Amino acid sequence: MSARLPVTTRDRARAIAANFSAATVLVVGDVMLDQFLIGRVTRISPEAPVPIVHFDHEENRIGGAANVANNVVALGARAEIVGLVGADAEAAVLRGALAGRNVGAAGLVADSTRPTTRKVRVVTDRHQQVARLDYERDDEAPEVIEAELIAMACALAATAGAIVVSDYLKGAVTVRLVAELGEVARRRGVPLLVDPKIPHIGYYRGAMLVTPNHHEAEIATHMRIRTDGDARQAARAFREIAECDSVLITRGEHGMWLLTPQSEGALPATAREVADVTGAGDTVIATLALAMAAGATLAEAATLANHAAGIVVGKFGPATVSMEELLAVV
Repeated sequence: MSARLPVTTRDRARAIAANFSAATVLVVGDVMLDQFLIGRVTRISPEAPVPIVHFDHEENRIGGAANVANNVVALGARAEIVGLVGADAEAAVLRGALAGRNVGAAGLVADSTRPTTRKVRVVTDRHQQVARLDYERDDEAPEVIEAELIAMACALAATAGAIVVSDYLKGAVTVRLVAELGEVARRRGVPLLVDPKIPHIGYYRGAMLVTPNHHEAEIATHMRIRTDGDARQAARAFREIAECDSVLITRGEHGMWLLTPQSEGALPATAREVADVTGAGDTVIATLALAMAAGATLAEAATLANHAAGIVVGKFGPATVSMEELLAVV
């Protein structure tokens, strides 16, 4: 097996990107609403050693699996989302935000027994996070709701060029759901990609690609990853444990390590500055899936995803990358 990855030229990147507008990606997983309460800090509270934030304004952004779909649309393609929401006001906000970004949200399934997953962050006007409050339930969807999720996912997968499972351990991703999607993907000959959580590692058997970050890879393999050689060994071990075809380990400032059946090698980090890593994994797997739906090889898709990650970490909060931004840095 080669220790080097094929080089993706700018002309090849442009040829792949030219197919984005005709591609559709299905994203299945844990959708979230990210709420930011933004204000100024001028003093510390006399009641406790905490900053007092003078509220200025709030922002709502779509997060989790919904942010993966948002990234696909931002790159010029079509995206459909399947996930769990509550029967609450936050679900309406999330649906409205998805509609505003032209993300297909017909696959959202309401479960009245749980809240829509919401992360409320108190941040300063200098983008410093002061506190976070989470509204969520992490138990898996009950059987009736799971059946609805599977029916929606399989119906929408029939026209998708790639399928993404975005797992945040919030109840939408079950072993049966992933197995059904794997069967559809194999039957149609389209890639199934997974952004994983280690407690569910046994769920992802048969996926084309699983994308752990280096902490997740270390936990799954009981290996320390400090060098490219460590990453190589961990990727091989992770592939055996997850029983998937390929592995992409994201390593932050150290870039990525890609292992495929044909090749393996490092992708160096491309970020010029890091403002916020929130949602960077969503951008990575969205770009991977879209590039493959547009005809890229896995190595080519990983190269584009690496560049997209380098752009998005320079932005605040769950952010996206445009096709023009991506092609400008390849």
